[in-house]
Amino acid sequence: MRLITHNMLKCHVKNCKNPDKQFPLQFKNVKLEQIEAERNDEFLVRMLPRLDWSALSKTTKELGIVIPEKVPASPADDDGFLQALHTAILEMHVKEGSMICNGCGHDYKITKGIPNMLLAEHEI
Repeated sequence: MRLITHNMLKCHVKNCKNPDKQFPLQFKNVKLEQIEAERNDEFLVRMLPRLDWSALSKTTKELGIVIPEKVPASPADDDGFLQALHTAILEMHVKEGSMICNGCGHDYKITKGIPNMLLAEHEI
């Protein structure tokens, strides 16, 4: 699972104790793998408004991935920024582990790079 996907996932447990903490899900015991991908600057710039930068920054810091703290004024013209963003959201893959909701503690397992976001009947 790429970090771009993680940046768009939140807990959907019906009776989550604290809905304000459903996003971002916190990684636990993850196995990361970097898989090279072709860089597309136009795609990266178009995705910026859709990303929650503070959540991405927090997540990458927890995983030991370095990205700038803030988006530069002209991201399309900042090659270093675009490379760091590309590496973080498109090349870093979570292969195994869990994502934990900070609101209710629900554990979403990640197996072979695929997050299991299905809920049990009583959680819907």
